[in-house]
Amino acid sequence: MTTFPTVRMRRLRQSEALRALVRETALDPGDFILPFFVAEGRRVRREVSAMPGVCQLSVDELVGEVKALDGSGVGSVLLFGIPDEKDAVGSQAYARDGVVQRAVAAVKDARPGLIVITDVCLCEYTDHGHCGIIEDGQVLNDPSLELLARMAQSHADAGADVVAPSDMMDGRVGAIRRLLDESGHANTLIMAYSAKFASGFYGPFREAAGSAPRFGDRRSYQMDPGNGREALREIELDVAEGADIVMVKPALAYLDLVRRARDRFAQPLAAYNVSGEYAMVKAAAAQGWIDERRIVMEILTGIKRAGADLIITYHARDAARWLHECP
Repeated sequence: MTTFPTVRMRRLRQSEALRALVRETALDPGDFILPFFVAEGRRVRREVSAMPGVCQLSVDELVGEVKALDGSGVGSVLLFGIPDEKDAVGSQAYARDGVVQRAVAAVKDARPGLIVITDVCLCEYTDHGHCGIIEDGQVLNDPSLELLARMAQSHADAGADVVAPSDMMDGRVGAIRRLLDESGHANTLIMAYSAKFASGFYGPFREAAGSAPRFGDRRSYQMDPGNGREALREIELDVAEGADIVMVKPALAYLDLVRRARDRFAQPLAAYNVSGEYAMVKAAAAQGWIDERRIVMEILTGIKRAGADLIITYHARDAARWLHECP
């Protein structure tokens, strides 16, 4: 094997032009999916205290935000709903005039070419904050499937391009696929939160979406952080039930599973750079401890290098702008 001084690895690092020429992993704004939290009312813009730069927005404010994305290269958004009224069965989740359903129609009218993805889960809509129907303090799996499927159908009826079940009920991808096909939405994609872990990194999201459970936790349906082989089984089952895109959530503490999923499955793979990951960067940057731009781009590059095709991230707007700027 030929070694130093014939092989000098630093030759490839002498200038930005050379580094760009041989770069193995490159980000593109089209890789990013930008989440939004949609609230009832008009002219509503409430900043999430734990997530600087992220707001709860009314539909009219959301339309302004998606119009501002034009030219950024960010071509996909993910919508979460914040209803005014909640009940035991999350009825606003699948109401024809629900907040997300109205938001989808408004966004598609304002930006027809934008890919609109909707989160499909009951937790933001139930008065108990869990992702399914409750009986005797237990989250019931099978009775919840019908409501989740109805929710997905209502989003597709409103014009959603992709529905994204995040509830982690067994069999929900198959239930959603069947109802979508039966209701004339055979071309609506399913992006499954396939390997979604019961993570401490979701803390700021609870404030953003108003979805903290009123009792207990979600460990009986979200995954144990120690289980990697089980994550691959979950992805495999979702693929068998008809998932078009699969996901690992969160991203940073689970990059090993992003890589293992990429190596094993051919489906497009998403990773969610979640609220806690975002908040930590923002907090450290506010203290002057880190270079925010450099850290964000390094994190997103690492997620893509691990194998993710799509990255759901609250940094999407900033990252897209930085990619357009000269280094």
